[in-house]
Amino acid sequence: MTVTWEELGWERVAAGVGRCRLPGWDCTAGLVVGEGTALVIDAGSSLAEGARIRAQAETLAGRRVTHLALTHPHFDHVFGAAAFTDAEVFAPVGMDTLFAQHHAREELRSDAIRNGLEEALADEAVSALPRPRHHVSGEWTLDLGTGRQVLLANVGPGHTAHDLAVLVPGSPEVVFCGDLVEESGEPQAGPDAVPSHWPAALDRLLDLGGEDALYVPGHGAVVDAAFVRRQRDALATRFGVSR
Repeated sequence: MTVTWEELGWERVAAGVGRCRLPGWDCTAGLVVGEGTALVIDAGSSLAEGARIRAQAETLAGRRVTHLALTHPHFDHVFGAAAFTDAEVFAPVGMDTLFAQHHAREELRSDAIRNGLEEALADEAVSALPRPRHHVSGEWTLDLGTGRQVLLANVGPGHTAHDLAVLVPGSPEVVFCGDLVEESGEPQAGPDAVPSHWPAALDRLLDLGGEDALYVPGHGAVVDAAFVRRQRDALATRFGVSR
């Protein structure tokens, strides 16, 4: 029996494209289904959550997850990455170096625990955290088969020093924004944010998707281009960035 996106708690955004809002931190995970391929976008906040995302994605796609794209190096988006064994892992350039640094991994662990993740789960995730194999420095066209191509674009810095967006062409076009865009609360600017570049990163998102695209934030409901523009302008005002 075929299982629908809705039955598994996923939202179908376009043909073969969907996302789910994960419990706890309301973080988004995305799925793009290709011909014999499946791309997951972000991996959740623990190995167990990553395994659930993978199992649900493979049920919906009817095939194994072949690719994983990580939008930025925060625990709620990357701690499930080790559950995607044998998937090709893509991330913005520099994230692999960050994950290789002991102090950076310890800060990820500490941040997760400060935000309520159980210490044992944080320890497990950090110890298994894989280094991404493919490093996106500009734009990378990912061929998922039968004409389905996805564009990975390094649009940061902004929310962090390493921010990746994923454009899925189609009607409508869909842009997975990571935490460059947040709908369920004010965008979070931690110590690794680059506020002076954040509005420009949102300009690049708008250039990618255009006026009619759907924009999938890292947290919250799917939004339109007008929402992204309003958030860009609010961030410019908040951080005193001249436009």
